[in-house]
Amino acid sequence: MTKSHARITALTLTIAALGVAATACSSTDATSDGAGATRSIETVRGTVDVPETPLRIVTLEPVELDTTVALGVVPVGTAVLSEASGVPSYLGTEAANIATVGTVAEPTIEDIAALQPDLILGTETRHAEYHDQLAAIAPTVFMASQSDPWRDNVRFVGRTLGKEEKAEELLTAYEDRCAEIAEKHDTAGKTAQLIRPRAGELTLYGPTSFAGSTLECAGFMTPPRPEWAEEISVDLSPELAAEAAANLIVVTASDPSDPAAIPASITANAAVLPNPHAVDLSYWITGVGPMGGQTVLDDIDRILSE
Repeated sequence: MTKSHARITALTLTIAALGVAATACSSTDATSDGAGATRSIETVRGTVDVPETPLRIVTLEPVELDTTVALGVVPVGTAVLSEASGVPSYLGTEAANIATVGTVAEPTIEDIAALQPDLILGTETRHAEYHDQLAAIAPTVFMASQSDPWRDNVRFVGRTLGKEEKAEELLTAYEDRCAEIAEKHDTAGKTAQLIRPRAGELTLYGPTSFAGSTLECAGFMTPPRPEWAEEISVDLSPELAAEAAANLIVVTASDPSDPAAIPASITANAAVLPNPHAVDLSYWITGVGPMGGQTVLDDIDRILSE
């Protein structure tokens, strides 16, 4: 953690202190008029009291960002996987105006405090070192891990925002769309493998990953590997690309329209990696949540309709 990210300036402390004081006053006043109520949420760090209706939310994890937008509560700020690419465009025009507060790996405390949030959502596995600083700004709720089943994390965010039923409706709509695609394209018994090219290697995603689970939800099977018992992905050297053999090959890229999006190590193995399809990295890998899931399903439907 860099000094610039760990440091909370005197001005930020003043803002945070004023925010806490204002919250305390409003909570006291709210006791008599019924407004400003709170709910208790069980988290990995114990019970946290959160606003009954949070309005100024900061999210630090992709599934939290996607889910809050899907639930109709656009965050005032979010950490992003890449400051260069910013908020994923698949989330729509409203999300495009969300302020960024550093990266998922290294959120910027000063920027978060300046937004005066009334709720902060993060993840224990990635943000534990920031917890005390964040909790001094606003009620802070951490999921256990971004590697947990993503649908469980959607439900957790739904509970935190007081929108459990809506979260279940979103997941049901996702599962119904999966069933529709599976029936439409007769995917039963066919295999599919998602591949993410990286510098000097290929990353294969398994059935417990976000996109891998969406392919399986749509009726495909992930080719078996012993690693899937404990891992969501496995890295292969390009020379072993043929190990990714499947009926459907999907390859992530920052620009799927780029003719070079699919690396030579894949195209050279056409016999076992037939007709690979380039897809957008921003939602196949990082678009975790109900909106990302529906967008991935749109791609699967489009690819299978070609």
